[in-house]
Amino acid sequence: MKLEDSLIDYPCDFPIKVLGLSQKGFAQAVMEVVVRHDPEFKAGSIEMRSSSKARYISLTCTVRATSRGQLDALYQELCDHPMVVMVL
Repeated sequence: MKLEDSLIDYPCDFPIKVLGLSQKGFAQAVMEVVVRHDPEFKAGSIEMRSSSKARYISLTCTVRATSRGQLDALYQELCDHPMVVMVL
């Protein structure tokens, strides 16, 4: 497989799961990053789950992916965010 080959057919809806500690402002911070990479993203579409002891929260954001570059940049910015523990 060549580097430019992709298993994803763009454009498409692509779910990204973002995990962080349960803290005020986490969902808002994640949403602000996502909107920079997908201006059409709707905050109401975020799926939110708490861990069993409510220490962590996971957000599933389904973005409109238009290219690998867009997804790579979004993943990188989310991974670099101080409130984010993991991005899947």
